[in-house]
Amino acid sequence: MTASAPAAAPAHPRFALGVLAFCGVVVAIMQTLVVPLLPHIPELTGATPAAASWLVTVTLLTGAVFTPVLGRVGDMYGKRRVLLVSLGLLVAGSVLCAISSHIGVLIAGRALQGAAIAVVPLGISILRDELPPERVLSAVALMSSSMGIGAAVGLPIAAVVIQNFEWHTMFWVSGAIGLLDILLVLRCVPESPLRTRGRFDAPGALGLTAALVCLLLAVTQGGGWGWTSPLTLGLLVASVAIALVWGAYELRVRTPMVDLRVSARPAVLLTNVAALLIGFAFYANSLVTAQMVQEPRSTGYGLGASLVVSGLCLLPGGVTMVLLSPVSARISAKHGPKTSLGLAAGIIAVGYGVRFFTSHSLWLIIAGATVVAAGTAIAYSALPALVMRGVPVSETGAANGLNTLMRSVGQAFCSATVAAVLADMTFVAGGRTAPTLGAYQLVFVIAAVAAVLALVVTLCMPRGRADTGTVEAARENTGRTRAVPIQESA
Repeated sequence: MTASAPAAAPAHPRFALGVLAFCGVVVAIMQTLVVPLLPHIPELTGATPAAASWLVTVTLLTGAVFTPVLGRVGDMYGKRRVLLVSLGLLVAGSVLCAISSHIGVLIAGRALQGAAIAVVPLGISILRDELPPERVLSAVALMSSSMGIGAAVGLPIAAVVIQNFEWHTMFWVSGAIGLLDILLVLRCVPESPLRTRGRFDAPGALGLTAALVCLLLAVTQGGGWGWTSPLTLGLLVASVAIALVWGAYELRVRTPMVDLRVSARPAVLLTNVAALLIGFAFYANSLVTAQMVQEPRSTGYGLGASLVVSGLCLLPGGVTMVLLSPVSARISAKHGPKTSLGLAAGIIAVGYGVRFFTSHSLWLIIAGATVVAAGTAIAYSALPALVMRGVPVSETGAANGLNTLMRSVGQAFCSATVAAVLADMTFVAGGRTAPTLGAYQLVFVIAAVAAVLALVVTLCMPRGRADTGTVEAARENTGRTRAVPIQESA
């Protein structure tokens, strides 16, 4: 199933893990960069609030579409090459946002930034191919957690920049860091010699794109359009219809965009369902924490915190995720990634229990948010290990891309749910309409339920053994003798 392609050896491949993890953090920061800016976008650009919301929505759409597609392209044509393309899209999107205040240009730039989410699954695939077996779990744990780390540090960074500099500055900075990422990848990250044979499934990619766009548009915009409106219902029906036709086509193609037979294996299918639920549970923490502490004291529960202070509430969680990545890897190595994921889901549920009862104290809010982040760090570290256990080594990029996609879909459903709850449960306080404390507590309950469901799904996963076999990457064509791990499918 694989073929080898020679690649020039970089000067410092021992730094590859640090470089790839840094790329993941930067890409994740890009996703949350505009969140503190959203309330000011209509004033700064003359756009409507509905148009401004697309600065977040469009990154979700393009990230969902490009992640599995670029993962598959990386498996076939070179993961490092496609990684560089993804970073190039991030830089191009940053420059577009930096040079314009027109809402259309900003949305186009954010669309390009969203496509760069493919960096994470591609980085995981490179690490699996390049590192010795004993280092794979810890490296993949750090790379996967980079998404949560970046999300946690992105808000305070953006808040500081917005309060102290002209708002375009943050896009110039993000573009410069993206360019630095490209140079570091060229210098330190080797090209994987493992390739999947066959032709790229363009119809499969288009079908997947159409189904995802219809689904995510309905989910993210349904609150504004109305959940029973013809447009929302039509998109949902179209998504299901396209998915059915696409699935039938994929089962007949020799080299499909998504190998549905592999994806239907219980080990892989349940891992992707768990990823969706974990993505939902984690995202609620990011969505409501800053907003909740910024609510005025007249609400009876708000703390009237500044933009910077509210963003800093998530920073301890980001630090915790960095520290827990190697811990999660050790748990997975000793007890298996299934145990790690179950533990993580339980910790997230406990974190929301803390948040439910401690909504009036800044420090206890931070503590609860940090507990949720700790569980997320362990979960995000375990999910790629479970994916790699169930798929051939030649499909790592596509499989991890699909798993990352499921997290994004979970986040989309979470965003829609949180928006609906906070909009429906309101009262007037201090002359303005604000969500009730009960609205925030209901969000915590829903997120906790998602975490418990993830735990149940994890318990249903079949048990599998850790690394028991290896292949020598490109040993016949490149002369390498270092082994690359292959996880047994459960």
